[in-house]
Order: sequence, then C-alpha cells, then structure tokens
Amino acid sequence: MSKNPSDVLQEIAERFQKLRKQHNYSQQQMAERSGVSLGSIKRFERTGLISLDSLVKLAHLLDTLEQFDTLFQAKEDLSHIEKLFSKQSKRK
Repeated sequence: MSKNPSDVLQEIAERFQKLRKQHNYSQQQMAERSGVSLGSIKRFERTGLISLDSLVKLAHLLDTLEQFDTLFQAKEDLSHIEKLFSKQSKRK
C-alpha cells in the first residue's frame, strides 16, 4: 500500500519530534536555537505542516541536512541524455 502525502507529513513530524527529544531539546529551545517560531514547531509536530525554509533550519540544528541530498534525485544517471539535448540545441 502506498503512502499518501498526509501520511508522509505525519511520519516526518513524528521522526522530527523523536529526534528533538533524543537531543534533549524542548520545543522552546529548538525555536530559540533554530530561528523557527515556537508556534511553527508546535504546528509541525501536531500536523506535519511547516515551511521548507523552517524545515531546513531545523534539519541544520539536528545535523540532518545531508538527508535533503537525495530529495528529487533522478533514480538513474541521465547525464548522457542531457548531453544529447544540449548538443541538439547548439546545432539549431
């Protein structure tokens, strides 16, 4: 069974909350250290909703920024195809 977007949001929020607690940060401490408002953190943990900018700030504080490196990556290396398209556009 595949996940829907709200399932993914909730799972990310739950993982965030668990990691925050493992680092012994209260929501208030996370807000102060990350620059993300306390209200945003509370809403994120409750609903999974947060701006991308705020999510990146929280990931930075929790030393998990590298996890964004795989987001939206092609499943295979398509650089050879990209080179073909760039050669064709140069010929025109």
